[in-house]
Amino acid sequence: MGTNAVAAKPQADQESRIRTGNHFMLGDHACAEGALAADLDFFAGYPITPSTEIAEHLARRLPALGGRFVQMEDELGSMAAIIGASAAGARSLTATSGPGFSLMMENIGLAAMMEIPCVVADVQRASPSTGLPTMVGQSDILQARWGSHGDYGIIAYCPASPQECFDLTVRAFNAADQYRVPVFIMMDEVIGHMTERVIIPAANDLPMSHRKGPRTAPGGEPFFSFAPDEDLVPPIAHAGEGYKVHMTGLTHDERGYPALDPETHDKLINRLVDKIRLNASDIVMYDEIGVDDADTIVISFGCTARSARHAVNQARDERMKCGLLRLITVWPFPETRIRELIKRGNVKRFIVPEVNLGQLRREVERLTDLPVLRLNHAGGTMPVPDAILELIRS
Repeated sequence: MGTNAVAAKPQADQESRIRTGNHFMLGDHACAEGALAADLDFFAGYPITPSTEIAEHLARRLPALGGRFVQMEDELGSMAAIIGASAAGARSLTATSGPGFSLMMENIGLAAMMEIPCVVADVQRASPSTGLPTMVGQSDILQARWGSHGDYGIIAYCPASPQECFDLTVRAFNAADQYRVPVFIMMDEVIGHMTERVIIPAANDLPMSHRKGPRTAPGGEPFFSFAPDEDLVPPIAHAGEGYKVHMTGLTHDERGYPALDPETHDKLINRLVDKIRLNASDIVMYDEIGVDDADTIVISFGCTARSARHAVNQARDERMKCGLLRLITVWPFPETRIRELIKRGNVKRFIVPEVNLGQLRREVERLTDLPVLRLNHAGGTMPVPDAILELIRS
């Protein structure tokens, strides 16, 4: 799929691509509509519960808008396909759940090394292995950060509503292009299969950014595909645009050609990490309730944050000094904000409820000596507000 093929696709009018207005929409469908609003060109995926509704929705909508939909033979091929499409200039997406996410990890590392923008929606279910295919889990969180071997930077968002499934999918495509990284939308079964109101804005009201392209014309002065700007992100030239483009998973120099020495490797890998780490203040998103005077702060994300919000509101009604820090971005982890809350001196403890056995709790524990209480379930059900409230009261 060359760049010319992408450019030559029929251009659908904005009204048919972006369904502006108020909708009552499934979270998975909201993710798919967010991708279309973000000008998705190419989807490749393999059906897997509970993400299949994303693929089903795009199988109907995307070809009618001039894009490409391909059902691949498995998740390995799906990830490879969206990397190839992106290298040719397409905005590309795949959707999966835990077992498929595991199969994608090798190629996710390849995308990180080659700095290929792409988006992966992972609708989490109870795991490991086949687990509980139709029931909720939040146990892919550390896998999203560390699943592929080596050091690299990524971005991962956690929607807590169908509205955020739409909004964060648009943001994911923008972030992937801006930082040249794979970006994950870490949904969960409850959010993916929840139906709520989704407001889709007009095209002019959608935040949109695009990839930095070469500043020289093809055939002019040499263009190096991996020579970074001051933000540590290189401009990108796509296959088929007339530039000399070489991409490899091997350690490479600024031209993209293999350079197999320790000095080049150390410089390259540090840049892949730092382009996310040093821009974390522009990437990280969170929502807060009552943290200013709180001595107990609940840190949560995804569907669990909905129970946590109810519990925190009830605790404040009972005049307890309790707050909620809801993570919208889980990677990069919002450690600067947590350190700020600790530094103020009034926080005495944290509570971290998760539908896993304590994955993000460890991230909080490394930042503080304060007690970090956990409320965990291995999967299949989300914690009820009363369980969180009881822990707050204790």
